[in-house]
Amino acid sequence: MSGEIYVQAHPVDHLVRADRLPHIWCPGCGLGSATACFASAMVDSGLPLDKQVVVSGIGCTGRVAGYLNVDSFHTTHGRAIPFAIGLKLANPELQVTVFSGDGDMFAIGGNHFLHAARRNVDLNVVCINNFNYGMTGGQFGPTTPLGARTTTTPHGNAEPPFNLVHVASSLGAVFVARWTVLHIRQLHRSMLRALDKRGFRFIEVLAPCPVGFGKSNDIGEGLDEMWFYRRQCVIDPETDLAQATIEMKHDSRIVLGDFVDIERPVFRPSGWEE
Repeated sequence: MSGEIYVQAHPVDHLVRADRLPHIWCPGCGLGSATACFASAMVDSGLPLDKQVVVSGIGCTGRVAGYLNVDSFHTTHGRAIPFAIGLKLANPELQVTVFSGDGDMFAIGGNHFLHAARRNVDLNVVCINNFNYGMTGGQFGPTTPLGARTTTTPHGNAEPPFNLVHVASSLGAVFVARWTVLHIRQLHRSMLRALDKRGFRFIEVLAPCPVGFGKSNDIGEGLDEMWFYRRQCVIDPETDLAQATIEMKHDSRIVLGDFVDIERPVFRPSGWEE
């Protein structure tokens, strides 16, 4: 019929390793949306795919590197960033993205994040924050909100969580953003901007973990957490990041935005670029 449009393939089909499907993620998990958004940004960036590398650690998010049809490294727990630094310094032409979870990147891997950011190593870092260790049983982690229940904090988490965007900004990251998997258009633009910059770039992506976190905290299914984000999130790129903490409560707000976009000398093997 006239006016009909036939599509032969999805625009990111060539970036998905179909032989590894179906994936292992739970129904309602936000990782599929985050991965699709990143794949779309990779295509739209115009960067050659043979120059793009994805590095991940252990955990649910660590599976992303294995599902994308580019050169990738699924590293040991917490060590994604040092692996990525080695790749970047050995071959500066590569666009190296670290795509990992909050526990992997900020618990056992926290020390590596700190020093890569302060040195301004040329890395694109995406952290999927689902507030717990989803793959290993739903234990509390460094981003679990105060009072949140997990399998290891059944009476509520008593430890203050990391404010990831504030940490990254305070260390001198040249690009810092926070979005959710509900805010796909904004996240896509943010990922495109990060791929276009040089230096240490950091994007925090809030994603539902209905089995590990949502069930323990009476949030419901993955879609229910997405509705929560729609109600509670406020886009305010000028906010004071020191106050941009996350409380998963129905009377709190979650601040989103592209918060930092600056230039700074980039680290290289012989020192810093002028």
